[in-house]
Amino acid sequence: MSAKLDFQKPVEAIQTLMAMQAEAIGKSIELQKKAGEELMAFFQTEVEKAKALKTPEDVVKFNVDANTRLFSLMKSQGEAFTALATEASQNAMAQFQKFGK
Repeated sequence: MSAKLDFQKPVEAIQTLMAMQAEAIGKSIELQKKAGEELMAFFQTEVEKAKALKTPEDVVKFNVDANTRLFSLMKSQGEAFTALATEASQNAMAQFQKFGK
């Protein structure tokens, strides 16, 4: 009764999942870097615009417009992270289903 255990499939599964994790982490880091660069560019641009403000009305309009643009930027960044998370989870689930076969 010496049945040999086959560890090949579990090892391959772990290697595949680790590679998928590494890829998702790499993409996340790139998205974070891009988001940081976009925010920095946004604030640099807004600082330059703020230098030209003359009246309290200009300040109020600038503030409303800047916040609208900032929230739009943050929304698009959030959507990019959501898309990445969705893609990673779908890929992982597809891989799990392959392991079950």
